[in-house]
Amino acid sequence: MMGGNWNRILFVDLDTGDISVEEPGEQLYHDFLGGYGLGARIIYSRQKPGVDPLGPDNVLGFTTGVLIGTGAVGATRFTVCGKSPLTGTWGDANSGGYLAAALKKAGFDAVFFTGASEEPVYLTIEDGEAALRDASHLWGRDTFETEAALKGCVGRRQGRGET
Repeated sequence: MMGGNWNRILFVDLDTGDISVEEPGEQLYHDFLGGYGLGARIIYSRQKPGVDPLGPDNVLGFTTGVLIGTGAVGATRFTVCGKSPLTGTWGDANSGGYLAAALKKAGFDAVFFTGASEEPVYLTIEDGEAALRDASHLWGRDTFETEAALKGCVGRRQGRGET
């Protein structure tokens, strides 16, 4: 890990199903510190002006900071970022839990989504490989039912750190 970062960012195009990994280099992480900075840089450099915040051209990012996965106390948060439907400008939120550590454990600093899938899908990351899976069996379920179903079909082979 390069100074708290893997130098690996996952990009998922839901229109085409294409998944790619980019290694932007150490300078990006120095110039745009943390998950918030990384998210802002990626989104502002890739998103076209005037996109609909709720449309498929909006870039939605899940980013981690440099302390995630280091064992630092309280380093459990991730940032979700994109264009805000409320303001039409930058929007972000942060949350805690297992996602940030699981993403780092999988070898990624962030994942960015674009597009809209024709069918319901979910993203899995296992052994550093990402894949979109059919989620039609999850359609219409609440969050508790969805979590239980995903644990059943994806499993918890790696404990709480699995994504």
